[in-house]
Amino acid sequence: MADILLVDMQSFYASVEKAEAPHLKNRPVIVSGDPERRSGVVLAACPLAKRYGVKNAERLGEAQAKCPDAVIVRPRMQRYIDVSVMITELFERYTDLVEPYSIDEQFLDVTGSRRLFGDPFTIAKNIQQAIMREFGIYARVGIGPNKALAKMACDHFAKKNASGIHRLDMSNIRQDLWPLPVGKLFGIGKRMEHHLRRMGISTIGGLAAHPPELLKKRWGINGELLQRTARGIDPSPVTVNTHSRQKAIGHNMTLPRDYSRFEDIKVVLLELSEEVARRARFKQYIGHTVSVSIRGADFDFPSGFHRQRKLVSPTNFGMDIFKTAVKLFKEHWNGEPVRSAGVSLSQLEPCDYVQLSLFDAQEKKISLGKVLDDIHERYGPASLLHAASLTEAGQAFHRAEKIGGHYK
Repeated sequence: MADILLVDMQSFYASVEKAEAPHLKNRPVIVSGDPERRSGVVLAACPLAKRYGVKNAERLGEAQAKCPDAVIVRPRMQRYIDVSVMITELFERYTDLVEPYSIDEQFLDVTGSRRLFGDPFTIAKNIQQAIMREFGIYARVGIGPNKALAKMACDHFAKKNASGIHRLDMSNIRQDLWPLPVGKLFGIGKRMEHHLRRMGISTIGGLAAHPPELLKKRWGINGELLQRTARGIDPSPVTVNTHSRQKAIGHNMTLPRDYSRFEDIKVVLLELSEEVARRARFKQYIGHTVSVSIRGADFDFPSGFHRQRKLVSPTNFGMDIFKTAVKLFKEHWNGEPVRSAGVSLSQLEPCDYVQLSLFDAQEKKISLGKVLDDIHERYGPASLLHAASLTEAGQAFHRAEKIGGHYK
């Protein structure tokens, strides 16, 4: 039987900040966005702050009302990425099968490491101690015979017990996992939970025992997959190649204020399209489909849309993406203020070969894209921009200081 670990760094961003600033050790710390430009949301809160009821993703003002003494730290995304990479290197001392799941969670297959390092509990404890010793970060570890059970062992048990380690397998799945609400199953969101509860399925055990033909009839292969997960079945291996081939390249921007004018929103779509194109060229992809995602200004009552359109020919040129994005936006925008916008390019394929068109000036676009990329590489992402980015609506200069929407 395989031994899979899911290692999760507790309150990762806040833990990095506290580990590198000893004077914050006994202070509640909240890592939040830029409060000077907008209200900001909580990206991470340390356990001391969470005792006051502070939650991730809530507005900074609400968090400060709960915990007035909290120290607010602006995020340093580049540092968090660097620490995450160094933690990956630590894991590779124990196994060569390490799969990052997110910046603060990674899967490890230690099946072949037992002879060298002992049973999975011993390995988990050694890893936990090494992370604390080298980075000052407390890690929780879920253990299971597959990735799904390791993930749920960590989320529902290791994060709540004194040791920070828990194993979930066929010997204890019935008493540990099955009594939990069905929404706790790995892979189930709020909408699917709602549908399952309407069918009378309220627990994970209830889903595991439900007639599979009924689930498959309603949701096809996805219904069968969810039931297999509830029964502790997950054949997906831990692999270092999980993220090597992207399905899509996208860029999303939460705006510092409500954008109500079409001309202003066009500037944002242009900047997003150019960034997506740049990333696609960097990864040497072209894409067949452009998507636009828009979210309204009222976060309590979400509005907006997500639409996509297939291109006549694949591209990684910014203006091609932009023209399609603008068309999609004009067709589906209801005129309400916009607070978040995203553009993505999907159905990717390597750009090793390009189908030339007599009407598309493809070779000129390839040459122009290379020039743009060379300038950005040498002088920075804000060195050459469209004139529209100089208007009040433009965000490119400000975004150039960030990684993933947060300060480096």
